[in-house]
Amino acid sequence: MLRTPTGGAGHGTAAAGERAMSIGTVLLQLRDEFPEVTISKIRFLETEGLIEPQRTPSGYRKFGPADVERLAQVLRMQRDHYLPLKVIREHLEALARGEQAALPPGGASGDPADALRDQDPGQATAARIGRSELLAATEATEEQLDEWEAYGLIVPAAGGSYDAEAVNVARLVADLGRFGLEPRHLRAVKAAAEREAGLVEQVVAPLRRHRNPQTRAHAEATAKELADLSVRLHAALVQSALKAVFH
Repeated sequence: MLRTPTGGAGHGTAAAGERAMSIGTVLLQLRDEFPEVTISKIRFLETEGLIEPQRTPSGYRKFGPADVERLAQVLRMQRDHYLPLKVIREHLEALARGEQAALPPGGASGDPADALRDQDPGQATAARIGRSELLAATEATEEQLDEWEAYGLIVPAAGGSYDAEAVNVARLVADLGRFGLEPRHLRAVKAAAEREAGLVEQVVAPLRRHRNPQTRAHAEATAKELADLSVRLHAALVQSALKAVFH
């Protein structure tokens, strides 16, 4: 298991002699303690300023042991304390200044839904919230959530909890509902999304079955990139269709 560092200083600057690691190698090191972590998640945390890996002249990320320890610390605070990224960042900055900063209990706002809002939108993590918290986060009624689930738009976990993906979908469904779009109208959107996911799966399936762990890790990054392209294409096609309607 990775050890939690006592401070946050020095991330992003590998010391002389430290072994530089690729993002795929980092993923494999973290997987024992964080089985649901993905390359997309690591990149997301970098985008949010939680880690600062070095870059090679060709642009590849290179992580030192301090970067991996910092990643583990961030993931633990999300998993164990439901802390939003802003609070995690402030805590690590305080540690870097040498301050004895205690972790806020239960997140800055006391609402686990706040931590889920900071999750990578492309990937769910181990953090989950309950039914009442999902209703509060989306300002929906019990009847509305029942209907969303009946149409398969929202799928709870085995224990009845909801991950970041479900929270995001629920908010979008609720927003569309304010324009009069009901769950039955969204069945075609769900079916299209499932077909797109099937296409991505066909492309990455050979990589996922590969014996090399780094190749399997690369499959996740490829799937994320394909998903991003698919979403962008979908948005462009919708815009193009609407342009034809209004012109």
